[in-house]
Amino acid sequence: MTALEIQNLVKVYDKDTYALRGIDLTVAEGDFFALLGPNGAGKSTAIGIISSLVNKTSGSVKVFGHDLDTDVVATKASIGLVPQEFNFNGFEPIINTITNVAGYNGIPFSVAKKRAEHYLKRLDLWDKRNAAGRELSGGMKRRLMIARALVHEPKMLILDEPTAGVDIEIRRSMWDYLSEINSQNGTTIILTTHYLEEAEALCRNVAIIDHGQIIENGAVTKLLSQAMQETFVLNLYSDLTEAPSIKPFTTRLRDDANQLEVDVPKGESVTSMIDALKNRGIQVGSIRTKSNRLEAFFLRLIGKNDGAAP
Repeated sequence: MTALEIQNLVKVYDKDTYALRGIDLTVAEGDFFALLGPNGAGKSTAIGIISSLVNKTSGSVKVFGHDLDTDVVATKASIGLVPQEFNFNGFEPIINTITNVAGYNGIPFSVAKKRAEHYLKRLDLWDKRNAAGRELSGGMKRRLMIARALVHEPKMLILDEPTAGVDIEIRRSMWDYLSEINSQNGTTIILTTHYLEEAEALCRNVAIIDHGQIIENGAVTKLLSQAMQETFVLNLYSDLTEAPSIKPFTTRLRDDANQLEVDVPKGESVTSMIDALKNRGIQVGSIRTKSNRLEAFFLRLIGKNDGAAP
């Protein structure tokens, strides 16, 4: 079954401010899917519409076959949402935060208590079950919101920047847990993130959105095959006044005149690049990689789309 099907989705604010420009998107059941894009690209608007928090202007949204317009109750029951902002009652015990949301979803209290215990233990929050939400650290608050989103055991989990502001150790533990519920429980996960290594490590498919339009959509492995070039930063023994032309490599001067960025495309070697520079009298002192492949590809796509209609 298709978990999510979006067709020609449009959202317009104030008559002529387009947040979404007729996007089409399909997510298969059981997928771990990334929705990437810069701030203001339309990611959060799309998620708000899918979870019925934002009204669409036009288009259609179906979640596991349930139409958002005609079957909103079943659509909402299929989704667990972890938003960017902390939006729970900071003064009530966190176990109540979980059981109350379970009650809103029609789950009997006896079942809700068992599920709350399960998810709080799994997310290392059980010892804090009687603490008020405002007493938790930022990482604990993020995990609380995941537990809250899962208590009614939805078929789809949507996470909007779930690891923003948490430290590396907590982020890695959250990665492990999300991978577990996706692979073992079959939960479809849709993730938005600014940490592109997150998409590369966790997700099988990805869509990139910019200016309210989907500009790339496919398997992460496919995108990486297109992005199979490495970018290197070279420290030189002498200053340059301009970047040398050494095909098939792409070169750029950095702010420091003795630093050069070089894109080495698939099939070309770093050694041949250094030899080509040496033949032009340019001596390389040291070299390091600059960025991961998906990030570089993402930035190039956004750059190409800068001229999109406002």
